[in-house]
Amino acid sequence: MPRYREIADELREQIDRGDLPPGSKLAHTKDLMNRFGASKSTVRAAVDVLAQEGLVVARRRYGTVVRDRRTVRIPLSRYQGSLESNGRHGPFESACAAQGLNGVMKTVAVERVRDPDVAALLGLSSSDDMVCRRREALIEDQVVQFQHAWYPLDVAEAAGLDQPEKIEGGVYRALRNAGLEAVEADERVTARMPTKDEADQLGTGASVPVLSIERISRDDAGRPLELLRVVAAGDRMELAYDALPLPGSERT
Repeated sequence: MPRYREIADELREQIDRGDLPPGSKLAHTKDLMNRFGASKSTVRAAVDVLAQEGLVVARRRYGTVVRDRRTVRIPLSRYQGSLESNGRHGPFESACAAQGLNGVMKTVAVERVRDPDVAALLGLSSSDDMVCRRREALIEDQVVQFQHAWYPLDVAEAAGLDQPEKIEGGVYRALRNAGLEAVEADERVTARMPTKDEADQLGTGASVPVLSIERISRDDAGRPLELLRVVAAGDRMELAYDALPLPGSERT
């Protein structure tokens, strides 16, 4: 077995045992070279193996740290939890708070855009303007998912979604307050391997799958209000759809 693999195996065992807990910093390259009696290139190759496995992530001007891989349960009820949070949390933040986690939804950019493919899904013409909100979901400063959400221009303006500020209480609350309540949604979830940019943004490494989620939310007249696309670290997200009615049940 190559020497760098042996070093990677030993460091992995320390991580799995909890000797190197999430957030802890790996020893400096020189210290690892002395510890293992290995060259700089060998040590760096070992650390790269761990990075590709999503076990560690490099932080600029800080060093390489052990990545937090605790699973975050995201239930379908997160939307109701958000609406009941008195404006404090959005759906992701509501789900994290219920598990004692410090989850934050951060707005990255808000732009007026045109995209024929997205417009078609929102029932718009290819020349119609839309508002796109780009967001990152973080837990303890670690990005665990990122989102793109598109809205018809009139919907965004009515609900204040065209502004760069964070939407306190989440988008669904803002829509409800504007008289544009979303009452149903189509959601599709797939798993795939990440692109390099996605792996870099999530700190997962190339070998950790991502969950790709697409949801279209509609009002009671069937008009699409939002197209949401999410890319999430597959080893951190658990999507839970509990107590769904089945065909033939009294609740259908």
